[in-house]
This record gives sequence, structure tokens and C-alpha cells, in this order.
Amino acid sequence: MELKWIVLGIAIVMYALVIAFQDRKVWFTSAAALAVVILGTVFPARIFAGQGHAFALLHSLGALINWNVLMIYVGSMTIAALFLYSKVPAKIADALVSASPSTGVAIVLILAMTGIISIFVENVATVLVMAPIALSLCHKLKLNPTYFMVGLAVMSNLEGTATLVGDPPSMIFASYAGYNFNDFFIHQGKLSIFFIIQAGLLAGCIFFYLIFSRNKEKASVETEPIVSAVPAVLLLALIFGLAGISFIHTDFAYLSGLYCFALGVIGVLWYFLAQKKGAGETWELIKGLDWETIAFLIGIFVVVGAISETGLLEDFAAFLARATGGSIVAGFVLILAVSIIISGFVDNVPYIIVMLPVAGSLAVNMGISKELYMFALLVGSCLGGNLTPFGASANVVSMGILKKEGYPINFGGWLKIGGSFTVITTAAAAIVLWLLWA
Repeated sequence: MELKWIVLGIAIVMYALVIAFQDRKVWFTSAAALAVVILGTVFPARIFAGQGHAFALLHSLGALINWNVLMIYVGSMTIAALFLYSKVPAKIADALVSASPSTGVAIVLILAMTGIISIFVENVATVLVMAPIALSLCHKLKLNPTYFMVGLAVMSNLEGTATLVGDPPSMIFASYAGYNFNDFFIHQGKLSIFFIIQAGLLAGCIFFYLIFSRNKEKASVETEPIVSAVPAVLLLALIFGLAGISFIHTDFAYLSGLYCFALGVIGVLWYFLAQKKGAGETWELIKGLDWETIAFLIGIFVVVGAISETGLLEDFAAFLARATGGSIVAGFVLILAVSIIISGFVDNVPYIIVMLPVAGSLAVNMGISKELYMFALLVGSCLGGNLTPFGASANVVSMGILKKEGYPINFGGWLKIGGSFTVITTAAAAIVLWLLWA
């Protein structure tokens, strides 16, 4: 048996156990990652195509684990905790509730704001930025935060696709298709991917308004004094800094991660020195961060990286090319549907890298605009990440926050919200895409 099928079997068992036993997900992802590394160590040339028995471990630690995302997560998570401590989120929640005709409208406005921020800022950072505001509102109004927190994740994943700088898949697409920043808005005289995604945003806002519209009362809230504006300044520095870094062309892959991590360190030093918190309180702040999610993501990165490097995605791409059968509609629906399903379980970055040439060549061979299939691939793979709780890093982060708040959500609970959202928003975006480019 080829080792790639063993790696696939390990991944399938890992995902099944994670779905069945959410409380022990770190055990399963860590064990699966360890199994993959051991296989790569014993058979160094058959999984990672490396030389020497130490290559698998070094390659896993260095190339497969996305340290940039992890540093963004730790830095953003720290600033988010300090932002919540500052009472500024509570003040923003007060203002939104006061200005909105109902609580439901206030919640939808916060979710829409999350999507707008995510156009320019990495999705995980966006969720961590907006989570304190959402939690403050839920605490004040005694609301279960589950739908709200899931909403933050799926809205950030949705809008991260809209521009060149919003999400890694968009950057990969731009590199392959030769798109510049403006091409995401207008290309060949037609409305481009930005406006296609906005159809999904509108459908998503309607979806969540129908959920929260029962909260018709205009809640009265008591204004809380702000402890300090420093965390808010750090937060703004995080947002605008990440947006600015997105425009910097550099081969240094860890720039945004180091930037976020450095801001987090500055925040901790401010908390310890300026706020005169002792070592014990500062340690409690650090210990209270979601380190479980960090460990979970590390395991996922290793296993998914191994799946990509064994050639399994290339095998699937070849199969998909044969399965379309020459039908334009069948090709469109198949690329869209398969991308949604796969991205619900596997990181969409390696999938997009493999499938972009397939989608483009299929379109050219059928005599149609290659944008029709490549946009379908981008929409399906990015919005499909909302399908399951581990389809995107932002989803994992939201689950971690909910667990910490005492509202753990299982696979079925996420699927009920995220699955419906995925179907509705993808359908809206796909219809607009077909009308514009078919």
C-alpha cells in the first residue's frame, strides 16, 4: 500500500475522532501529527520527499506549521484580552445598542462591521478584535453568545475573499491569474470578485437578522467608565498595521505574525508596568489565553500539509477534470460543490494551489472565460470553510472562545448554523457570478 493512503487514513480517523470527542480534540490532532512525522522519519523520501531521517521533523516544524498565523493569533488574542479589560468594547456595545432601533439590528451591524474589517485584516485577527465587543453585548443583555460568535467567524471568512489583501487564497489567486488590487473590483469591464462576495454578505446579513430579529426590544444599558484607551490604540495599530503589511511585497513570510506578536508583548508590558499589575495577575492574563487552540492548529497544519505533499490533491484534481464531461453547467456546479465540501475539512490554501490550473484549463478547453471556473473555485473554497467548525482557523478560534465562556459547541451545533450560512451565501454569490461571467 502506498504511504499516501495511510496518511489519508490517519487524517480521516483524526477528523472522525475530533467530531466525536470535541473535548479531547488536541489529543487526536497531536497523535495524528506525531504519526505522520514518524512515518516521514521512517520513510523520508515517500511522504515529504526529503533526504535523511531528521527531515520529517524539521520540515514539519519549519514549513508545514504556519507560524505566521500562530503569532498573529497569540498577539491578537493578547490585545483582545486587554481590549476587553479596558472596557472600551462595553462602551462600543452601549453606543450600538443605543443607536439601533433594536438589539437584533445592533448585532447585525456588529457582524457586518466584522466582515468589513476582514476585507483588509486576517480572519483570525478580525474575530479576536470583534469578540470582546460581541461578548460585552451578550453579557449586558444576558444573551447566549453562540450564534453571535459563530457569526463573527463566518462573516470574517466570507469577506476575507473580497480583495487581494483579505485572505491567503485571494493572494494565491491573484498571483496565478495576474490580478492586481483593482482587478478584484473591475476586470475586463465586468464586476469582479469583490461584488460577487458582496451578494453573499447581503444574504448573510439577512440570514442573521432573521435569527436575531426576535430581539426587538431596545435594551437600556448602563454606561461603564473606560479604564484606559491604550488597548484601543494597540488594536487600531493592529488593524492598520496588518492592512499596510498586506501591501508590502516581501519574501519574509513572518512579517505580519511578528508585528502582531510584538504588539501583544507591548500590551503585556503596559498591563504589568503602567497598570501596576503584579506578576501573579500578569501571569493569569497570559495563562487565560486560548493555548488549547494553538496546540490544535499545530496538529492540523502538520496533517493537512502531509496530505498535500503526498500528492493526494493532485490525484483528486485529475479525477475532477475527467468528471465534468464537457458540460459548462456541470463543471461550474461540480467545482463549486466539491470546493465547499473539501474546504469544510481541509485547509483551502493547498487545495486552491492545486486546483487553479485545473479550473482555468477546463474553462479554456470549453471555450468560456476562465474567470467563471476560477471564481467558482475561489468562492466555493473560501465560503466552504464556514461549513464545519474546523474548516477555517477563525472557526476554531470562535469555538475556543465559546468554550472558555462556558458555551461549548459541538460539530452538529456548528453545522446547524455554519452549514445553513454556507448554503445561503454561496448560492447568492454563485448566482451573481453566473449572471456576470457565464
